[in-house]
Amino acid sequence: MPAIRTRHLCSVAAALALTVSASATAATAADSSAAALREVLFVGNNWDGTADVIKSSGDFAKIGRINVVPDKDQRMAEINANPIKWIYFMAIRNSVGEGHDQFVDDMYSTPDGKSVVVSRPSFADVVSLDLTTGQVNWRFPVSGYRADHMAVSPDGRRVAVSASTSNTVHVLDIENGRELGKFGTGDKPHENIFTQDGKYIYNMAIGDVNTQTDAPWLDWTKGDRRITVVDANTYQQVKVIDMRPKLDAIGLTDYSDAVRPAVFSPDESKLYFQVSFFNGFFEYDLATDRITRTKTLPKNPATSDDRTTFVNDSRHHGISMSPDGSKLCVAGTMDDYATVVNRTTLQEGPLVTASKPYWATVSGDGKSCVVSESGTDQVTAIDFATGQKQVSVPVGDHPQRVRLGHVQSGWTSPSAR
Repeated sequence: MPAIRTRHLCSVAAALALTVSASATAATAADSSAAALREVLFVGNNWDGTADVIKSSGDFAKIGRINVVPDKDQRMAEINANPIKWIYFMAIRNSVGEGHDQFVDDMYSTPDGKSVVVSRPSFADVVSLDLTTGQVNWRFPVSGYRADHMAVSPDGRRVAVSASTSNTVHVLDIENGRELGKFGTGDKPHENIFTQDGKYIYNMAIGDVNTQTDAPWLDWTKGDRRITVVDANTYQQVKVIDMRPKLDAIGLTDYSDAVRPAVFSPDESKLYFQVSFFNGFFEYDLATDRITRTKTLPKNPATSDDRTTFVNDSRHHGISMSPDGSKLCVAGTMDDYATVVNRTTLQEGPLVTASKPYWATVSGDGKSCVVSESGTDQVTAIDFATGQKQVSVPVGDHPQRVRLGHVQSGWTSPSAR
């Protein structure tokens, strides 16, 4: 064989070997990167200013804790120096905060598990916190004077946050906090939901929930309550869904149209939602644009029917769905229970005693509903299959939002380093 041809074949073989080696190295690195993340549940302790990190399934044991207000002194100095900010800060404490400051409403981890992004109502901002150091990576002050519920896009790259007092939703780059867009809503934007394909954002505006004009005939004083649907790329309004005429059409003229927590069916053809003052939920068909079913859940005899005693107008607040779409889980906030409901029959299971449960989510393995018990500072897991309580885990003061996320493998609390 000629020497030139021999050298050529050797070069090709060497190149192939390097290519295979590089591909294997890249694959190993990708596998290592995926393996380096640990799925967890973040539990926001609103009055505490902390977030507990617990296992996402199994025994839900506590892994660590994060201080979500490491910059508290700086923020308080700014508030105390600005009379308008101070007035709103105190108004939040004495109204929706029930005499407490609201330091964490919602939270999501970044795709790499290195940071967690938190909305802080009393500080009217969103911050990214480094999970290794506990320090602030970036801060985004929302328009107005209060930050509320958030949602993360399916790819984990964007986070939408409701700015309560300015009727605005900001959409941010989760890595650097840069505003990518914003859109207007009804009065007091609350829950946000991205569709599974990432094309649309649904925002639910709940109106004024901390006034005492709670009688049905005064419902009109609560403001403009509607679902705003926007294109998640252009942030332009696609449509508005007003539940008032849909409730009136089925004879429920005295029911509030303030849509609270909501969840889509797996195929996104149905929306299940709660409203102010109501112990139950509704099923809404998106194709026909009508409410198709109403589920009234049991009242707790010990719960007063005086609407002014309901915390922020929410009798029931928190709803989630099992991954297969067969079961719903409902937090009966003022009635002090949580229950699993068969989605086909709408028959509820056992009423699991819970103290002011404020949120419901799904465990990492999809087998359990996890509710936050803000009255007893714990989270409780309920088996979707049986409807029975599995375990309760102590957390910080007044847990509210519970979200699935990730931390780096081997992570420990910054204070423990």
